[in-house]
Parts: sequence; C-alpha cells; structure tokens
Amino acid sequence: MPIPKILISLLAISISSSVSAQSNPHAGHGGSGASGNNDAACIKAKISNFTPAHLATIAPGGEFSLAVSGSNGPGHIHISIREKPIKVSVENKDTFYLVKGNLPPEIRNETVRISVSAKSKISKCDADGGWLLKVSE
Repeated sequence: MPIPKILISLLAISISSSVSAQSNPHAGHGGSGASGNNDAACIKAKISNFTPAHLATIAPGGEFSLAVSGSNGPGHIHISIREKPIKVSVENKDTFYLVKGNLPPEIRNETVRISVSAKSKISKCDADGGWLLKVSE
C-alpha cells in the first residue's frame, strides 16, 4: 500500500503550502527585505491625455495639453521640444496635474516630438514619454 502513503504525503504538502501562502499575503510576489517595502511605496508617475492626439496636425504656436499623475509636483514636470524647454502652465486638479503649453511659432511645416518628463518621489518611478505632432505652415 505505498500509493495511499504517497497521496497522503502530497495532500499534506499541498495543505501546508496553502496555509503558509494565506498567512503571508505577499507570498509569490517576489522581492524581499527592504527592497520589497520600497516597491510598495512606489507610485509610478503617469503621462496621459495628450491633446491634440498623436500625429494630429496643429498650427504653428498652437496649444497642446496633457495630464500627469503621480508626480512629485508642478516643479517636477518638464516639457521640451528638440531638447529645448517649453514654458507651460500646470494646474492642480487634485488627482492629477493639467499641463498646457504652446508650440514655438517658428516651428512650421514639420513633425515635432513633445517630450515629457515627470519626476516622482522615488527616481525608479519617474516617467518619460511624449508624442508627435504635425505642424502646418
């Protein structure tokens, strides 16, 4: 009767691992020690709601906007075109920041990338992104 003993052993192991997983709600989620605590505190910055939409056509000097959440504050949101900073207004909307700016009027008849950098309290949670706009004549 070796088969029932094997089944009983497997059942015991299964119950034991199930109980240990229930007593540790983070079991199986990876990470350990202090680094696990830092991951839980990380709120990743998010860049969204690009207006006008990606690859839309916009007039020279036209207005654009976007939303940033999880940032460390208005002073930690940076917008640039061709690595040159763009002056923007940042409005706190409680759960996100509404960022508005205008394209430089001298950019005409080409496609440009609006680059966005949003810094978080923890650098590994920073966000970088952007989108392309076609600028008319």
